[in-house]
Amino acid sequence: MRLTNIRQMRPFVVVLVVTVSLFMGCARDPQVAKKKYFDKGTAYFQQGKYAEAEIEYLNAIRIDSRFAQAHYQLAQCFLKQSDWSHGYTELVRTVELEPQNWKAQLDLASLLLAAKKIPDARDRAQTVLKEQPQNVEAEIVLSDVEAAEGNLAKALDEAQHAVQMDAYRSASYLHLAILQERDNDTAAAEQNLQKALSLDPKSVSATLAIGDLYERQKRWPEAEKGFQTAVALDPQNPGLRAQLARFYIRAGQKDKAEQVLLQAKTELKNNPDAYRMLGDFYFTQGEIDKAAVEVASLYNQHPKDLAVARTYVEVLVSQNKLSEAMSVNDRILKSSTKDIGARVLRGTILTREGKPQDAVNVLAPVVKDAPGSAAAHYQLCVAYGGTANLGQSETECREAVRLQPDMLGAQRMLAALALRKGNATLLSESSSQLIQIEPRSSEGYVLHARVLLSNNDQAGAEADLKKAIEVAPQNSAAYSLLGAMRMAKKRPDEAEKFYDQALAVNPSASDALAGLVKIDVEHKDLAKAVRRVRDQIARVPNNSQFYLQLGQLELQNQDSSKAEEALGKAIDLDKNNVPAFLLLSSVQVSRGEVPEAIEGYKRALQSNPRDVRIHVALGSLLESQNQWQEAEGYYQQALQILPDYPPAANDLAYLMLEHGGNVNVAASLAQTARKASLNIPNSADTLGWAYYHEGVYSAAIDLFQEAIKGDAKNPTYHYHLGLAYQKQANYAMAKKQLEYTLQIDPNFGRAAEIRKLLAQSPQRN
Repeated sequence: MRLTNIRQMRPFVVVLVVTVSLFMGCARDPQVAKKKYFDKGTAYFQQGKYAEAEIEYLNAIRIDSRFAQAHYQLAQCFLKQSDWSHGYTELVRTVELEPQNWKAQLDLASLLLAAKKIPDARDRAQTVLKEQPQNVEAEIVLSDVEAAEGNLAKALDEAQHAVQMDAYRSASYLHLAILQERDNDTAAAEQNLQKALSLDPKSVSATLAIGDLYERQKRWPEAEKGFQTAVALDPQNPGLRAQLARFYIRAGQKDKAEQVLLQAKTELKNNPDAYRMLGDFYFTQGEIDKAAVEVASLYNQHPKDLAVARTYVEVLVSQNKLSEAMSVNDRILKSSTKDIGARVLRGTILTREGKPQDAVNVLAPVVKDAPGSAAAHYQLCVAYGGTANLGQSETECREAVRLQPDMLGAQRMLAALALRKGNATLLSESSSQLIQIEPRSSEGYVLHARVLLSNNDQAGAEADLKKAIEVAPQNSAAYSLLGAMRMAKKRPDEAEKFYDQALAVNPSASDALAGLVKIDVEHKDLAKAVRRVRDQIARVPNNSQFYLQLGQLELQNQDSSKAEEALGKAIDLDKNNVPAFLLLSSVQVSRGEVPEAIEGYKRALQSNPRDVRIHVALGSLLESQNQWQEAEGYYQQALQILPDYPPAANDLAYLMLEHGGNVNVAASLAQTARKASLNIPNSADTLGWAYYHEGVYSAAIDLFQEAIKGDAKNPTYHYHLGLAYQKQANYAMAKKQLEYTLQIDPNFGRAAEIRKLLAQSPQRN
């Protein structure tokens, strides 16, 4: 039996050996192997599996590095995945190997045009047209080049020529229509879009374009039909459903948008791009509770979908569930340690946790690994802002908007930085971008109005503010700014009306209440101002800023007890209300309660550890109590947070000069403070005192004199000037300044020393 079986198997064994031999022969033939990889890659590409196709094309190229068609198809894989850099590299390699691959030449031209390398794009298109004068695609690229250079008339001529070259090509009419609409010839644009659709009724691009045109003309039913038709033409494409949903959002029909996305999730349940859209919709529309439920459900259903996991982290962060967000994010990083999105989110969470330096340490390597990630640059900008490194923060934000000009958060951050730094140019740029990104939001118009006001363009600012009110009647900022403008023109009655409107739409508008209080104070009606603030507190009892204003008014009323009570309440409501902390401590100092003031500053630092104002204020108070070593520590901490902070640099320099510190270091600090504070007498005096210690008496005298011009009754400045004159042996002037010092303040801290100097001073110049 065994023998029989062996005989029966022999033919099969022979066939198997022959088959294996043939297969191994194929494997040894590189031409056969590379074609096999190429064909497999093409099959994946046609199925839309671009990552898988990429691997197969790379395998083919490893066998034959000069395989031009594989390089070209690999480029297409990269382009389909929006990897423009690698796509460009592969296209360049393609045309090096196969210069007459006109399709690759034109793809290169399009990429160069997108990168604003217009002359290079023109050269590529003209090269193709020289060899193929009837190449319609090259003609269209040339038209796009002219449009990019602002030559719209010439671009239209080229587009018309493309139509004439092939009167039956739908895409040419579509291209011409887009340019005609840019030229405000909407009738011709509509006609050519209809022509494009008549030639190719299944053209999704033309269908979407006509929907866009109708929407811009506010022909809502026709626009809706256009977007719906696009979905019907390609029902498996989730991107088209997303466009229909966005149309409904713009049309103010969010319920319809939600239905479209629910339907996409049901009908395309195995497509990640489809089932993710509903959660993203809730999140971007600010419906955080709905987003949390939806995305948590998706996270449980698709635990390996990193895009869902990242969205879940974002939702948790927006709910301030930072511990849970970090836990989910850590799981992403455990499965994918290099995941850029998760690393960015880790930095975001650390910033939100009040650990901006830790966030910088996480995010700085991310922007090196992914320099093209606008999100990484933006979050690094926010982190640097938290460390008070405003220069680096601006640099990162500028890079974020360069990469993604419509990034709303980055433009807002730039506007905030511009306001903090008083940079009108930056504020103008960012506010203009905000208007362009969100023309139906009042924020950009209000900020732009501030720019115009700084340029004394009252009419332009007023127009911007009226536009802000038109698009968002419930935004109080525009009313408040109009009130401030009326106050500047000495028209308090009109100002009061605008401030009242601001509080009517937003009872928490502290800037509007401050404006009304200012009117009362200028009318010398302090009692009315106090009543007004107390009435507003009754309406909005948890507004920290209102209690701060009340504390300020009670101080003007010379009622320190009531002021202390109001300021304490302001701090209870908001531990980040630094002005309230500072003012409360100053009240305590004025009453001789220095230990209480010191403890108050230290409590403020617990909640605001990186606020340099508190460090300097505490340092100054400790220095006044002769606790100069501890004061020096707080000044140094302030400079670690913000290296060029003028008050800290100035006060630390003076303290070092007074207590035998390094004169060179002190002089450097004093110069830093002076550069940023040219009109502040104190900075002139400190730098002069540094020069005095360096023996540069002439320069010191000039600075002391400048300080006295700014504050003629400051005894320290006259004392320093007297010492400098004495060093120059100008005894008469020295005597005059020293005597005047005692005249200003007989109990001046160096009074005994001055009297001794006067007694010893020679009676001559």
